[in-house]
Amino acid sequence: MGVGFAFMWSSAFTSAKIALLYAPPLSLLTVRFLLSGVIALVVARFLAQPWPRQLVHWRRIVILGVCQNSLYLGLFFVAMTTVPAGLAAIIASAMPLLVAAAGALFLQQRLASVALVGLVLGFGGVVLIVQDRLGGDLDGLGLALCLVGVSALATATLIVRHAELGSGLWMVVGLQMLSGSLTLLPFALWLEWGAPVTLTTPLVLAFLYTTFVPGLAATLVWFALIRRIGAAEASAYHFLNPAFGVAVAWLLLHEPLGPFDMAGVAVVAVGILLVQRGPRASG
Repeated sequence: MGVGFAFMWSSAFTSAKIALLYAPPLSLLTVRFLLSGVIALVVARFLAQPWPRQLVHWRRIVILGVCQNSLYLGLFFVAMTTVPAGLAAIIASAMPLLVAAAGALFLQQRLASVALVGLVLGFGGVVLIVQDRLGGDLDGLGLALCLVGVSALATATLIVRHAELGSGLWMVVGLQMLSGSLTLLPFALWLEWGAPVTLTTPLVLAFLYTTFVPGLAATLVWFALIRRIGAAEASAYHFLNPAFGVAVAWLLLHEPLGPFDMAGVAVVAVGILLVQRGPRASG
């Protein structure tokens, strides 16, 4: 589950980069979230999953949709108009460290020593991959947007793990997708009204792929993974984002792939193994 999720999630950076060649980012996401949300809700009702009955559940789902969709993906899509897809995937892989830090600071969680070593090793692998990519003419604002976006994703991860959402998985996914669409809509109208959209085969294919694979399938697997093994342990699979993200970007977009990328993959794999083998410490 973890490896499959990581590949689907990482491939979104390249498919998004392709789609952004032909359409503005916020409008693209608004339509994508709307389509994904409607499909998920239809499936949820077919499975007889109930609507959330308590206001607190609605509030948590909306916050989840804003953090994971509007902020995380919205900011990353805007950033990727200037930031390479591989680098965006690398920045996203820092999320496990943010989840572990937030859990320790706000939820009194503590990881066992071997798991902490795994997290540090995973980040070390990310550094190996990223260090050769920080030179050149990179957009500072785009990098800052990515950092804010990955912080929002860490918040969403903790919400899914530690809060009761009041319904089944398809219902929660559908409602949080629609929350993302509705909150992005005014910004898309304000900032991108009249922006050109070039309807091409690559745009249609990239849009459909991001909607159904990283959008619906990966989100469902992600939520299930968090519930099954925990937020910090599931988040460790984001350390595979640099490997998969850089590889897919190299294959489809011809972004550079060097020896530090290869070395980083090996270190990341060891880090994930240690995080999965390390039990939670008490306290």
